[in-house]
Amino acid sequence: MPSVVMNVFTSMYIVVDGFFVARFVGKTEFAAVSIIMSALNILGTVGYMFGVGGSALIAKTLGEKKPEGANRLFSLLVLVSSGIGFFLMVPGFIFMHPFAAMMGAEGRLLECCVLYGRIFILALPAWILSYAFQLFFVTAEKPGLGLAVTVSAGLCNALLDALFIVGFHFGLAGAAAASALSQVVGGVFPLIYFSRKNGSLLKLVKPEWDGRSLAKCCMNGTSEFMSEVSMSIVGIIYNMQLLKFAGEDGVAIYGVLMYVSLIFSAMFVGYSNGTGPVISFHYGAGNHDELKNLRKRSLMIIGLASIAMTVLSEAFASPVSELFFRGEERLVQDTIHAFRVFSVSYLFMGIGIFSASFFTALNNGEISALVSFLRTFVFDLGAVLLLPGLFGVDGIWCAVVFAELMAAVVGCIFMAGLQKKYKY
Repeated sequence: MPSVVMNVFTSMYIVVDGFFVARFVGKTEFAAVSIIMSALNILGTVGYMFGVGGSALIAKTLGEKKPEGANRLFSLLVLVSSGIGFFLMVPGFIFMHPFAAMMGAEGRLLECCVLYGRIFILALPAWILSYAFQLFFVTAEKPGLGLAVTVSAGLCNALLDALFIVGFHFGLAGAAAASALSQVVGGVFPLIYFSRKNGSLLKLVKPEWDGRSLAKCCMNGTSEFMSEVSMSIVGIIYNMQLLKFAGEDGVAIYGVLMYVSLIFSAMFVGYSNGTGPVISFHYGAGNHDELKNLRKRSLMIIGLASIAMTVLSEAFASPVSELFFRGEERLVQDTIHAFRVFSVSYLFMGIGIFSASFFTALNNGEISALVSFLRTFVFDLGAVLLLPGLFGVDGIWCAVVFAELMAAVVGCIFMAGLQKKYKY
């Protein structure tokens, strides 16, 4: 549960920004945030790759009764991930304008994308670390502390948004600064905690270079990284298609759908992240009965949650649309219609996410990466390129439903096919 709530609050960083920008700045600025965050998320999820892949290997090492090796690997991953953040920050800042232009932004929309992106990217090293530490807190058996850090960062973001946008009237720049400062809270505090003597299973020590383990961590986390990156790339294509078929209004509607989807999918991701180290530990310890129990119960929980999310999304379509676009009746009605179609995707989303994470926890990064690759680059990207030509804007909303359904089918096939190999 702490892992679930932690991921939801992380998603709230973006949602809170979107709410304040939509209500107190403007529709064009809101569309700009939706467009540029798709690109920025590609950089931030480097930390997610190290967190997911590293947690699986660290937990396996702990299960093998090697705490010193686990701490050395943990320290190496923190050092490398933060270094990559500083390395990517400079070119990201310099090339923000061509990036935004490449995604179809023009005129005032382009200016807003560049402004938000250049401010936010200054916090990239901290953002990458905050992604990674979300997973490391779970592995260190301190999910509650991880939750407290994430909640604190989320509250900081909300308060600074209110202060900078409503109080000081800084507009879009204020929204970007609020998000950037909140990432610093989420990335720096864990560094201080793990650098000192603590009651967790992990502690930052002098790292030792271990290229083989580092490569294994990257391979383990490739599926989740590719899933996040491909989702961002697909998001960019969605925005480009929407600019073509529906203009800025379509991008704004998609932004609201993605904010709700971020929160709902964060529940699936949080559950998968929370159970991942447990699955890895029992796999390393050879507890096959426990693996079977975890898989069975997880599928049951995800199935029930999927139904609940679909019902909630349908029920709250109207109030959520009013919340973001109050006073613009046509835009509200178009958003409600999009919700009705898009909500069906939640019936299948959880299975695709969990199946990829399940094989990552079993240290089978290849299968996990394949499931994630098919889910986004094949099913989602293919659908969003083909269906709008047949059904117009409705084809864009249907594309997500098709992709999640096919990913769920593929995930179930692999889980059934490899049951004997892993004895779950």
